[in-house]
Amino acid sequence: MSVSLSTITIVPRKSANKNDSLIQMSIQLAQELQLEIDRVLKISVGKKSIHLQIQTVEMVNDEIYIPENRLKELCLPIQKYKFRASFRTESQTLFLGPVIGLLTDFHINEKEEPHFRSVHTFCGELHQEVSEKSGFFYVFAYNEFSSQGYYFENGSWIPSELPMPDVIYNRIHSRRLEQTKQFKNFRKKLNQLNIPIFNDRFLSKWEVYEQLNQEVYPRSFIPETRIYSEESLHEFAEKYETIFIKPVHGSQGRNIFKLLKADDNQYTYQTSFRTNTKQVLNKFSIEEIYQQIQPVINNKLYIIQEGIPLVTFENCAMDFRVLCHKNQFNLWEVTSIVARISAEEEFVSNIARGGKTLKPLNALSTCMNKRKSLEVLTRMKELSIETASIISKHSPGITGELGIDIGVEQDGKLWLIEVNSKPSKNFEGDLGKIRPSAKAIIQFCTTLCFDITTLMEES
Repeated sequence: MSVSLSTITIVPRKSANKNDSLIQMSIQLAQELQLEIDRVLKISVGKKSIHLQIQTVEMVNDEIYIPENRLKELCLPIQKYKFRASFRTESQTLFLGPVIGLLTDFHINEKEEPHFRSVHTFCGELHQEVSEKSGFFYVFAYNEFSSQGYYFENGSWIPSELPMPDVIYNRIHSRRLEQTKQFKNFRKKLNQLNIPIFNDRFLSKWEVYEQLNQEVYPRSFIPETRIYSEESLHEFAEKYETIFIKPVHGSQGRNIFKLLKADDNQYTYQTSFRTNTKQVLNKFSIEEIYQQIQPVINNKLYIIQEGIPLVTFENCAMDFRVLCHKNQFNLWEVTSIVARISAEEEFVSNIARGGKTLKPLNALSTCMNKRKSLEVLTRMKELSIETASIISKHSPGITGELGIDIGVEQDGKLWLIEVNSKPSKNFEGDLGKIRPSAKAIIQFCTTLCFDITTLMEES
């Protein structure tokens, strides 16, 4: 099989008539793509295809002119595009892509421009990166799949019928929604259409613990963890000064209990529930705490976890969020690290809970020397890549992005706190700047697109 890969620009041209089916390009580009000029060429974008007759003309070497009426058949808005092109001689098909769909849940109102909630700004970054590199990006809701998506043009998100995506990036906000019958039917449809979706679903804390705990390397970095019960609460109270109780399916630092030993058989506890009043740290026995928190837990699945004395920043809780992405060689890389500092009177560092971020070396330098800080940062990257590799190996579906939270003890020992398959995309920095995570996502989507295209062509 002969495969040509190029980056080309698609330029719409006014249709000469309703039957206009001429695709125009330079003789040099036709030769580069190994096209047979005397044959009809099939153009494929997403799941849409058209047939065109090649006409070579004197023009810019990396451009192709396609009639506007035929672009409409491909469900592409009339505008210029930069695409990666892959030509397959066996079927005389020129594949153009990637068409990338970001899946999320948001309020749809025909009279208003959509807002994609916590990933809204990030969607703008992804669009910008795709426009500068190659491809077409849009956002859609699962219940509008194949009928309507939203693409960015002139500063607004425009609804339109668009080509089915070559690859889907899952940024659904709701765990509950992913468990509905309607969403599961949508997933079945994607399988039938051979459309890859990555970061398939939320991970549970217990699932992550079990996956990591069965591997030798990460065990020493994991706090002791059990499924929460009255028995495990009493057992942990005998062993640890600090205890955390967390919902298995929780995120963004919500609904967590922190217990601190005050004196013999007495504990205080805090919660990360939203409240406008300062929490009073009264002392209780473990049995009293169990009785008080049981109505809140109410048969939901929680874990109980050993609390570690981690370094802090100005007496505020601190951990480190390491973003990992798969590259074009299907290998994990660290794309960014930030220190997360909790808000005052909070014990979780999540940005959604009012936390802030700092550069990791700046944060570490407040509690250890520069040499030690650099050493800790290096080991943090190594641990994160190994953790991402283990999670992606054991998790079903395709995993392309993970947010890994790591705590540090005063002596530099690292602790794995949490792994998140849908890490926060809150923006802190210069608007208009494309973050490494956005670049990594588009690179991974491009790889998935042409990998699946090749597999489909070979099958």
